[in-house]
Amino acid sequence: MTTIRIAAISGSLKTTSANTCILKHLATLAPKNVSVSIIEGLDNLPHFNPDTAENIPSVQIFRQQIKEADAVIFSTPEYAFGVPGVLKNALDWLVSSGELNEKPIAAISASPLYTGGDKALASLLLTLTALGTKFTPQSTISIGNIKNNVTAEGMITNAETIQSLQTVLHNLIERTTVP
Repeated sequence: MTTIRIAAISGSLKTTSANTCILKHLATLAPKNVSVSIIEGLDNLPHFNPDTAENIPSVQIFRQQIKEADAVIFSTPEYAFGVPGVLKNALDWLVSSGELNEKPIAAISASPLYTGGDKALASLLLTLTALGTKFTPQSTISIGNIKNNVTAEGMITNAETIQSLQTVLHNLIERTTVP
């Protein structure tokens, strides 16, 4: 049985981020043949500058992690009706190098607001479209009122949210082909 490698990227640097908790919970929902690895270190990426990309180890490591993944899943909060700058900066580093081109992705936004960060999700999907990723409506979700869905220990407790996350993960796995 071939292992499917999914890279998971949180749009938040906060150590107790609900979006990071979502990705950790998703990893526990994955079947045995699916490995979910959370990419850390977005805060180590310098401001995007296409003239310096080849000389920055953190950029090269980030690009390699994305390249080696069979699929990528994002979970982001909404800051000022958009994605956090750290996530946008990381995606900008992938514009010209093509690691996300034709790669299946899933995208999640989670917010304490009832809208679930829908504007951040729309912004993220717009950027991911420009990067040539492959996704469907079933591979995206906005989770509202997230503070009532996560325990202090970071576990997702709402059954409907867990079911929605399973659906997104299952959809991503179905669309992922391993070379």
